[in-house]
Amino acid sequence: MCTILFAWQQNSDYPLLLAANRDEFYQRPTAPAAWHGDVFSGIDLLAGGTWLGLHKNGRFAAVTNYREIPLQHQDKSRGALPMAFLNSTQTPEQYCTALMATQHDYGPFNLLACDGHSLWYMSNRGAAPKALAPGIYGMSNGLLNDPWPKVVRGRAAFAKHLQASDDELFALLHDTYQPNDSELPDTGVGIELERRVAPLFIRSEEYGTRCSSIVRLHTNGAWQMVEQSWGPDGEPSGPRRSSI
Repeated sequence: MCTILFAWQQNSDYPLLLAANRDEFYQRPTAPAAWHGDVFSGIDLLAGGTWLGLHKNGRFAAVTNYREIPLQHQDKSRGALPMAFLNSTQTPEQYCTALMATQHDYGPFNLLACDGHSLWYMSNRGAAPKALAPGIYGMSNGLLNDPWPKVVRGRAAFAKHLQASDDELFALLHDTYQPNDSELPDTGVGIELERRVAPLFIRSEEYGTRCSSIVRLHTNGAWQMVEQSWGPDGEPSGPRRSSI
């Protein structure tokens, strides 16, 4: 998962509304979103775990990687982090606080965890666990609300779509706008790669936006997730999959 836009306690109908794109190599084996026991999520078939999912008992979690050079190899997959929270009984605060002790056993990550009552964020690249205040947020492969073009542009658009349909939110996530080089972050990967991954929706033959997800927490405490997969041409790949 490479970009997550979300509104926390900004909508009378949906205390949490979230729209996200997962960017990955097309050759990496992945199972699309489905129910796996009590968890609805996609599955990374190479390393295990997931990038985003929800539990039928009212829990949600998502993770993005943090881009840095040199890349660090870790024994534990960050995809295990959302799954561990979803299958636990800990509050977001308890889970994130406990994770501090082993956070550097995992690759660079940003993590969101929510139980419907509180929403917590942390990163093992310099962001201690904290409860998020009501607001509109964006997270890509830097820290929360880092002003990358796709995050700034995405948050501004998302703020105008808090009552939007799934179709409208998927269209928002399908934004291929290419920022000017002067706006791009310098994460050490070189300008060519910075350009390639700068749009909110990435298209190329080898690497791109493979799926988009819409997550809604309803006022009655029910969660809903819808996922759409995409091919290298940016066109839908298969039907939408819903937790309902």
